[in-house]
Amino acid sequence: MSVIVLESILTCPVCGHVKTEHMPQDACQWFYECEGCHTVLRPRPGDCCVFCSYGSVPCPPVQAQRQARDCGCTGGD
Repeated sequence: MSVIVLESILTCPVCGHVKTEHMPQDACQWFYECEGCHTVLRPRPGDCCVFCSYGSVPCPPVQAQRQARDCGCTGGD
């Protein structure tokens, strides 16, 4: 099984500000304030969190779910 990535590069869709952030391992982050323009980012429709919408990698819960699906595990479902 692959390692869960705990850092993601967030890119603000408003001003383009880029910052590497540490992601929580067991939760989705619904809000993030851009340090560049102070816009409060929220997930796009269909995404669970700001990392899935604006990050370089999805949040850890989504990564784990994809890994479980790819290996044929049920992931607790």
